[in-house]
Amino acid sequence: MYVLLLSIHGLIRGHDLELGRDADTGGQTKYVVDLARALAERPDISRVDLVTRRVIDPAVSPDYAEPIETLNDKARIVRIDAGPEGYIPKEQLWDHLDGFVDNLTAFLHDEGRWPGVIHSHYADAGYVGVRLSNLAGIPLVHTGHSLGRDKRQRLLAAGLDGEQIDARYNMVRRIEAEESVLGTAELVITSTYNEIEEQYALYDYYQPERMVVIPPGTDLVQFHPPAEDDPPIGFAADVDRFLDEPDKPLILALSRADHRKNIVALLEAYGESPELQALANLLIIAGNRDDIRDLDEGARTVLTDVLLTIDAYDLYGKVAAPKHHRSEEVPEIYRLVARSGGVFINPALTEPFGLTLLEAAASGLPLVATENGGPVDIIGNCKNGLLVDPLDRRAMADALIRVLGDEDFRRELIRNGLSAVRDRYSWQAHAETYRERVAPLTKRAAPIPATPPLRRRLIYRDRALFTDLDQSLLGNAEGVRRFIEMMRTNKRCANFGIATGRRLDTLLVELKRHGIPVPDVMITSLGTEIHYSAALVVDDFWSEHVDHLWNPRAVRRALEDVPGLVPQRRTEQSRFKIAYHYDPNVAPPVDEITTLLRTRELTVNVIHAFGQFLDVVPIRASKGQALRYVAHRFGIPLEHILVAGGSGADEDMMRGNTLAVVVANRHHEELSQLVEMDNIYFAREAHALGILEAIEHYDFFGTCSVPGANPGRGAGTVQDVPGTAS
Repeated sequence: MYVLLLSIHGLIRGHDLELGRDADTGGQTKYVVDLARALAERPDISRVDLVTRRVIDPAVSPDYAEPIETLNDKARIVRIDAGPEGYIPKEQLWDHLDGFVDNLTAFLHDEGRWPGVIHSHYADAGYVGVRLSNLAGIPLVHTGHSLGRDKRQRLLAAGLDGEQIDARYNMVRRIEAEESVLGTAELVITSTYNEIEEQYALYDYYQPERMVVIPPGTDLVQFHPPAEDDPPIGFAADVDRFLDEPDKPLILALSRADHRKNIVALLEAYGESPELQALANLLIIAGNRDDIRDLDEGARTVLTDVLLTIDAYDLYGKVAAPKHHRSEEVPEIYRLVARSGGVFINPALTEPFGLTLLEAAASGLPLVATENGGPVDIIGNCKNGLLVDPLDRRAMADALIRVLGDEDFRRELIRNGLSAVRDRYSWQAHAETYRERVAPLTKRAAPIPATPPLRRRLIYRDRALFTDLDQSLLGNAEGVRRFIEMMRTNKRCANFGIATGRRLDTLLVELKRHGIPVPDVMITSLGTEIHYSAALVVDDFWSEHVDHLWNPRAVRRALEDVPGLVPQRRTEQSRFKIAYHYDPNVAPPVDEITTLLRTRELTVNVIHAFGQFLDVVPIRASKGQALRYVAHRFGIPLEHILVAGGSGADEDMMRGNTLAVVVANRHHEELSQLVEMDNIYFAREAHALGILEAIEHYDFFGTCSVPGANPGRGAGTVQDVPGTAS
């Protein structure tokens, strides 16, 4: 089995993980590295690639710029370019994920081997995983780690404005991506039952039968209890300098500086309890910092509040908050606290899992933890701690006092934790269960054929031009004439394709009526069918590929009573396309129609174009997916493909690595969000003249290469054709 893990954001490397550096470099980064290593140790897994984003930034380590990093003889970290070179927050990644998909697909194509399963981690990786899975026919497994709907609810409860949340966290796109993942993934791996019942249940595509609990593991070599003959722990000096009575037990809170981790509430609970202050000191490890003023806004606010709270309750000499720690010191920090007779607390508002709880338990510490999320399962299974309401400071203090004040109770919790972590939460146990659950999925993989579907001469062309038909290519007779002449001049080096919502029969009628030669490739019915050349060779593989999960009768039944939806005439319908006229004054919003289909467990693409058409096609079908499939079979880099269009149906053709043009008459609001993208040209000319304008803008045929031609010498440029618009 070859497993491809996707974890796109954060800084990921195989050593010295910068956990807590920022909101994007937390437990997920450690989880995926540990998972990759654990899977690669198994003899029945041949290869594991952990794919993340490549970062070239003087502000971070050059390690993150290395394209390949070897973890062991079967596992590696693969870094893929996407967007700007520098390190950016995950909320700013969304516009660059289509490019990530295209670059990853090109990498796999060059490697000559496709994975048997794709496992995406978090929503951004899920977005990539869905597209790669739908393109290549590879089963998708997903782990959410944190879910948008749950996060949005909690931020609203904390008093934040809904529009502010959506803008700051790109929440609408994130939740839409998560819905798409849940409709596509054949298996969703969660850490706890609470995650399934309380968080995934908020989604339209909630399908618990596709979900399985496989808790992450703990490295029992790194994390273990202190021994009597252990040498002194160096980090103790960094803690003791804060404390008046350093021999007291320690209460440890270890997390990144994020308001959801609720560190300030813990400080308030400690500050309001003289009894707790008498029993123990408080140790707060909240990431690394040189100067709080240089941190991002979230961490800066949290740490400023920490210092203000220490001052407000006059906790000097009782609270330690070191500025720095190395990742390899974390096991020693747990053992330092265990040796002191202390306790570990996770006071987070919600905790999707709580890997630090397992690390602490394996190190010989009892637990106090939030009752919201993963700790419910961990403490329920291990019987090694107490759950508390993170909003109840008195309850938090009482739980800590109970553990610290009753030595017999404390020792019982420690024994329970050590035993249960060994039995239930090792990485070896996780990898074994993982392999058992994923193995049946790999039998369903049907990767794209490596051979071209028809005569080989088409694959010698090094570029291609694809255009929508109506109102893109057509609309100006003189422009069509010049366009045809241009494509004939360059036919030795370039394929010509049409990508349209029309059926093949009506497309051929229009081509004949306007004197347009039959294209090399015809993507019809919104990407659901592909034919080649004047012989109309059908791509049978693609037809079988898009039939995945397609249930047209159920779709029609679900939408038959929706007001404002009127089926288009029969000539607009096809085997894989259900077409409606959409009246925005009567019909519900498109997202409500999508939700309706999701709640009926119908996994489909809903395509809205020009405000008046609504089409439903299989989940694997779209113009963009069909285009990428053709590019892969012909071996044409997406950077050598120019696409022309102008409606919502064309958007996924234009996103990513293709070159694109929106002709002047189709500057529709549905594509307004693409205006700032470098590889999408908004032409001044309309119809075919706009396409010719884009050919010149990109110098598209200037470096065209053909068999037998000198390298770099084009077969023809815009200037070669008399009368071409400039």
